[in-house]
Amino acid sequence: MTRSPATGLLHSTTETAFYIANRPITAARAGVAIRAHWKIENTSHYTRDVTMGEDRSRIRTNPGIFARLRSFGFNILMVSKTGTMKQDRYRAALAGIQHLLSLVAISKR
Repeated sequence: MTRSPATGLLHSTTETAFYIANRPITAARAGVAIRAHWKIENTSHYTRDVTMGEDRSRIRTNPGIFARLRSFGFNILMVSKTGTMKQDRYRAALAGIQHLLSLVAISKR
């Protein structure tokens, strides 16, 4: 459903998605691959958009650098989860980059 900006009325919409594979694939395997693809969107991207405000970002010069930094912080917080993402993000914001780096376990050889 989409809402018309002019009238405010809801309109029913449909969407067709096409997927390309380099070899024949069964419907069951295609379903698994498609769900795996959307799992990434639903976990990582959605969380970055909502929790870290990526869609609201006003950065126009080199936004890719900041997207990578958000991904870095997101991945560290996901691996070292101590509470909800909101709590972990708040804690990391108060403590700064040193807190995030302290969560990364680097094995010394």
